[in-house]
Amino acid sequence: MQVNNYININQAAERLMNNTTGSSARTDNAGLSFEDILKARTADPAENGMSLKFSKHAVGRLEDRNIEMTDSMMERLTEGTVKAREKGIRETLVMVDSLAFIVNVPNQTVVTAMDQTESNENIFTNIDGAVIA
Repeated sequence: MQVNNYININQAAERLMNNTTGSSARTDNAGLSFEDILKARTADPAENGMSLKFSKHAVGRLEDRNIEMTDSMMERLTEGTVKAREKGIRETLVMVDSLAFIVNVPNQTVVTAMDQTESNENIFTNIDGAVIA
C-alpha cells in the first residue's frame, strides 16, 4: 500500500527484485541508488522544484476573496513553509504581505487563505508555529 507517495518495505523489496532481475516493470527511478531516491523524496520543495498544493477549501477562499497569487508570493509562501519544516512545525501560519495562509507542512498543502484586513479578531487556531515571509 502506498501512502503519501512513500512505499512500504514490501514494495521496495519487490521493486529491487524486479530491477535486479531485468524485469520490464522498471520505474522512472531505474539506475538510481536507494540513497538518491530517499534524498529526492525527502528534499525541501524549494530544492527540487516541487510546489505547494492548495486544498479545495483554500482555492475557494482565494476565489471568494479575489486573492491573486503572484510568482513572488508563491515563492515566499513556499520558502516560509520550508522554514517551518526546518523548525519542526506541522501546522503553520505563513504571512505573505497582508495575506495569511494556514499550511499543513507534512502534506505541503495550503489549507486556507485570507486577507489579514478581513478578519475582525485576527485569531488563528490549530497552528503550532508562524512564519512571516
